[in-house]
Amino acid sequence: VGRLGLGSLPSGAARRPAPAPYILPRVGCWVAVGGPTPKWRGDHIFEKVNPEMEKLGYECKCLGGGKIDHNSKDKKIRVFGLSTGYGKADHSVTVEILKKVYTDYEITWSDDKK
Repeated sequence: VGRLGLGSLPSGAARRPAPAPYILPRVGCWVAVGGPTPKWRGDHIFEKVNPEMEKLGYECKCLGGGKIDHNSKDKKIRVFGLSTGYGKADHSVTVEILKKVYTDYEITWSDDKK
C-alpha cells in the first residue's frame, strides 16, 4: 500500500503485479486500503483495518470496494470493479486519494468488472 494514512494505517494503491482488492472505509476522512494479494477480499481487508482504527479511537465504516491495477512501469493505475462483500466504492474518491500519493501517474477509474 501507499504512504498516506492515519497513524499506522497506510492508504494508497497496492503494489502488486495483478489487480489487488481494495476497500474504501470512512474514518473521519477517506482512506483507500489495498489487500496484500489479489486473493484477498474486501472483508479480509476490513477485518484487519477496523481493529487498528478502533485502537486509535476511530469508528470505521466500509463504504464499498473494488480492485486496483497498478502498473509501475507505465506509471498507470486503474481503479475498477466492486467488492463482493461491500459492493462498489465511489472510485472517483479513491482516485483522488491515489493522486495525492502518485502525483506523476495517470490514474483512471471505471465501472468495469474486469
